[in-house]
Amino acid sequence: MKILLGILLVIVGIIVLLLIVALFMRKNHFVKCEIVIDAPRQKVFDYIKLLKNQDHFNTGAMRGADRKREYKGMDGTVGFIYSWSGDKDAGEGEKEIMDLVEGKKMEAEIRFIKPMRTSSRIIMELESINDAQTKVSWSNSGVLSYPVNFMIPLFEKMFPKEMNSSLVLLKEILEKKDNSF
Repeated sequence: MKILLGILLVIVGIIVLLLIVALFMRKNHFVKCEIVIDAPRQKVFDYIKLLKNQDHFNTGAMRGADRKREYKGMDGTVGFIYSWSGDKDAGEGEKEIMDLVEGKKMEAEIRFIKPMRTSSRIIMELESINDAQTKVSWSNSGVLSYPVNFMIPLFEKMFPKEMNSSLVLLKEILEKKDNSF
């Protein structure tokens, strides 16, 4: 009984410590990744402005085999909403195109409902290196409220790995010789 009580006290102590640490941690997170794609800027933009295409390269959007998808509006235009729900891997949420700058930028807001309520701003910016190469910069920023903000260092470690994997897939898709997306 004393051992069980001791284990319980340790667990409670860890939880209290995390809650105290979270009080003093920042609430904003920001991650940015980049890749150079051997394709003209307009071709890259025409692909990334369509949220439905994220099912082909965004590793987060690819999670959950039973994911149900719904669409509102016209993809590739401001106000288009892509929503999903699925198992615990997919969660539930929606993305909305908030801003488009033709050939240069796609900005969306992602709103998660499950596993936790939070939102982030996603910006994909394009810069021509030359006529046949485009640098894609993908940033993710948002606010995690107390007490979830104690997870920001973990998120900022995980997000770049996932975003870089997604950017590599995007590069592979757009550099295929005979792609017709």
